[in-house]
Amino acid sequence: MPKQTHRVNKAILSKEVRVIADDGKQLGIMPTHIAIRIAEEKGLDLVEVNPKGAPPVCKIIDHGRFKYEEARKKRTAKRKQNIVVVKEVKLRPKTDTHDLQVKVRAISRFMAGGDKAKMVIIFRGREIVHPETGKAVLLKVLQELAEYAVVEQMPQMEGRRMTMIIAPKPGVKIPVLRKGEKAPTEDELKEERELEEKEQREAEAAEDE
Repeated sequence: MPKQTHRVNKAILSKEVRVIADDGKQLGIMPTHIAIRIAEEKGLDLVEVNPKGAPPVCKIIDHGRFKYEEARKKRTAKRKQNIVVVKEVKLRPKTDTHDLQVKVRAISRFMAGGDKAKMVIIFRGREIVHPETGKAVLLKVLQELAEYAVVEQMPQMEGRRMTMIIAPKPGVKIPVLRKGEKAPTEDELKEERELEEKEQREAEAAEDE
């Protein structure tokens, strides 16, 4: 059975209570059994809404309706909660301009939805001796999104990976598309997926070497 969060009618333990009528009028302090009788005469319930009061505060209300409203408020509050996800976006030290724009569009969509983006530069072979090339790519992405993003983690090395985390700038509405851009076509979305698959294959090939 679901846990009852409010005592109702004869489950109220205090011998006297402060009573609020169903119309919001203060009825004052009275013996609990009398408050219950008043509620019953109205076809309603006596519900303890503040057990810590001295004496506890009770309302004369429809308990079924009260439970419904409480559950609705909780559902509404839950929907309003932001569940922030950190989405990883892989880049290469030599990512070309076109591919970089594909990634920028993806990151802007993530942030428009309230998520953060963890950008990852993967260095292969001798690329590791020039970490500045990867950092330049990350900073270029940041420059593209500077109006909408804040840096949570500046570029830092983790083995053969350089990472940077950015988050949506508070209070700023992030457009999914830039001014003058058309909505991404199916071909563009396919291109983005193919680019990710290509990078995954390259990463796996590099690990086998």
